Amino acid sequence: MSQTDDVTLYCINHPQIPTALRCNRCERPICTKCAVATPTGYRCPECVRSQQKVFVTAVWYDYIFAILIAGVLSYIGSRFVPILGFFSILLAPAAGFAIAEATRWAVRRRRSKQLFLAASAAAALGCLPVLVGQVLLPLLFGGRGFFQILDAVWLVLYMVTITSTVYYRLSGIQPR
Repeated sequence: MSQTDDVTLYCINHPQIPTALRCNRCERPICTKCAVATPTGYRCPECVRSQQKVFVTAVWYDYIFAILIAGVLSYIGSRFVPILGFFSILLAPAAGFAIAEATRWAVRRRRSKQLFLAASAAAALGCLPVLVGQVLLPLLFGGRGFFQILDAVWLVLYMVTITSTVYYRLSGIQPR
């Protein structure tokens, strides 16, 4: 007969929780609260963090490039919204795609979690000068009335569409 040792393992992060689960990389015991599901099994948060650091490749000036390019291209595109009217919301996904690809090219496909957020925020902020300067201020001070309100609606829809397009297009290159 063989003897089996009933050794109870406790989570490395929560010493009060007994567990039978181990990290598939470092073999430390982890509880279900700590376990992170990966395609190859469960890992502890420390192993996941150390692996994610490998995928963060952005350098400090990538953020500047991403903000400048997304903001400027968004501003240029938003200048055409009052002219195009309804058709601007049909062209907005293509404009968002172009902004995302130009940003991705400028940062040489380097990535980080904050890089796509910065580009998305810059895309949204790039539309604000046109929204305030050409649409809202004239509306407050006796503009064209109904058509001015429609310009504001098209511009807001354009801004939401390009921001979400840039966000989702660039978030595909972010580490999880």
